[in-house]
Amino acid sequence: MEPRLDFFAAAPATMKAMLDLESKVKVSGLEPSLIHLVKTRASQINGCAYCIHMHTREARADGETEERLYLLDAWRESSLYSDRERAALAWTEALTLVAQTHAPDEDYALLRAHFSDEEQVKLTLAISAINAWNRFAIGFRSIHPAGAQRAAA
Repeated sequence: MEPRLDFFAAAPATMKAMLDLESKVKVSGLEPSLIHLVKTRASQINGCAYCIHMHTREARADGETEERLYLLDAWRESSLYSDRERAALAWTEALTLVAQTHAPDEDYALLRAHFSDEEQVKLTLAISAINAWNRFAIGFRSIHPAGAQRAAA
């Protein structure tokens, strides 16, 4: 696979806006571990190797366990995630697949049970941001570093 476009070089001001959005997510007050799970899960759903690579590395560096990362795709069947994380992951899936799910009332009720109104907005921003990043990385064929190193060898 070959990269199609360096979107940072092509539109630096636009990408600065994306980086500013990402900065807001990072300092939103949501738990970093929760943000890592959300970013990774949305990236799994979207099939974004670049973002899965990045966010699992970041999560591990921040203390996330391998086991929880391995089981993230099957979080509904695992007892390793808190009720708050489950609510966030359900909302992540609902919004990432919004054309199919239409953000079901059950997922929103679960979200409301574990997140304040302000946190709901912050979480939705985090989910929206990672879905946008996935579209840049997939659309322009960003290559994750490990793959680029192997391809060069």
